Amino acid sequence: MKKDIDYIRDQARKHTEWFSDCLPMIASENIISPAAREMMLSDFQDKYAEGPVGDRYYEGNEYVDNVEAKVKELARKTFGADYADVRPLSGTNANQAVLMAFGAPKKKITATDISDGAHISSAKFGSVGFRGMEPETYPFDVDEMNLDVEGTKKLIRKERPDIALFGRSVFLFPPPLDELKDVFEEVGCKVWYDGAHVLGLIAAGEFQKPMEEGVDIMTGSTHKTLPGPQKGVVLANPANEEEKERLSAGVFPGVLSNHHMHSVAALGITLAEHKKFGEEYAKQIIKNAKALGQALYERGINVLCEHKGFTESHTLAVDVQEHGGGETLAKALEEANIIANKNLMPWDNVESAREPSGLRFGSQALTRLGMKENEMDEVAELIKRVVVDGVKPVEVKEDVKALREDFQKIHYCFDEGEKAYNEWKIL
Repeated sequence: MKKDIDYIRDQARKHTEWFSDCLPMIASENIISPAAREMMLSDFQDKYAEGPVGDRYYEGNEYVDNVEAKVKELARKTFGADYADVRPLSGTNANQAVLMAFGAPKKKITATDISDGAHISSAKFGSVGFRGMEPETYPFDVDEMNLDVEGTKKLIRKERPDIALFGRSVFLFPPPLDELKDVFEEVGCKVWYDGAHVLGLIAAGEFQKPMEEGVDIMTGSTHKTLPGPQKGVVLANPANEEEKERLSAGVFPGVLSNHHMHSVAALGITLAEHKKFGEEYAKQIIKNAKALGQALYERGINVLCEHKGFTESHTLAVDVQEHGGGETLAKALEEANIIANKNLMPWDNVESAREPSGLRFGSQALTRLGMKENEMDEVAELIKRVVVDGVKPVEVKEDVKALREDFQKIHYCFDEGEKAYNEWKIL
């Protein structure tokens, strides 16, 4: 009915208007460019492209094939990989494809624990468990917010896993892959890196170079530090043709059918723009995260790993137990138009997920909007007023809106597609 259509469009418009007055700080979100958003509005969204490029099950895919082939080429070049599959619909979907290709109920896998920052897809109750596998988790050094190297080596030698999985959702510092290379070779396991959060940093030569540090397969979502559409990617240097075929079959028909060509095209735009602007963008993301960490710490907020500069990525982990806990404060911050999320800290257990000790902040979207170190100090003061001073969120909200007034344009991208983007904003 027309009133239902009007309601849905009105809610989408209100959301867009609201977020233009907010500080977007969810570490797993970003803002796609106008040119990428134009692809999301294109006729590609209506296409059904089952199968690999050049061997589709449906007709009418000439231009679809051209685009997908180009996007795969861009992905291979961007990440220095021999193989790239841009069909997965999300990071979790990409992880499912790898598990379909190389996992099985009786195979062994090691991974980071959820409380230590791992993504839910690597847990027994997530995609790993759905594949019939039970992960053995690495020992973790809370002070360093990273794996305990000797303990991890001991675990891998003991378990002799088929797959050693690395990657986290609270990804402050690179895992010590170089230090673990000898045990990977000794055990002969497949090394898999879930780079969802840091994919844009890696693409720009920051944070870590997994494909040069012993990693066989890297997966990731494409909408965090890589500012693209909500999609996933599988990257690899397969040992042989058989492994390449297994990876491809793991994606299709393994875990998906149609792979949403409009988002493939948008990912291609993102990769091309990132080639031009990515290095500058990634460096500023990290500078901003460090500056925000320092500013929060100076205001009495317990940002983890002060002795290490807080982070080497876009993410900050903040212990707010003494100020009311992650659940309470995430809601209070939202009321002040500061959008962050509650998060487990290493000392929490999974049962604490609804009421964890911490908050997680990301700098990538604020950086995308043109903010730099000076603005991070202002952002920290706004957060402090809610978290430490107990100021009513509604009072802080007006100052948040004032800060956002000068930061509406999307940076680190080309201007093509601006008209389509602006038309979308006023639907």
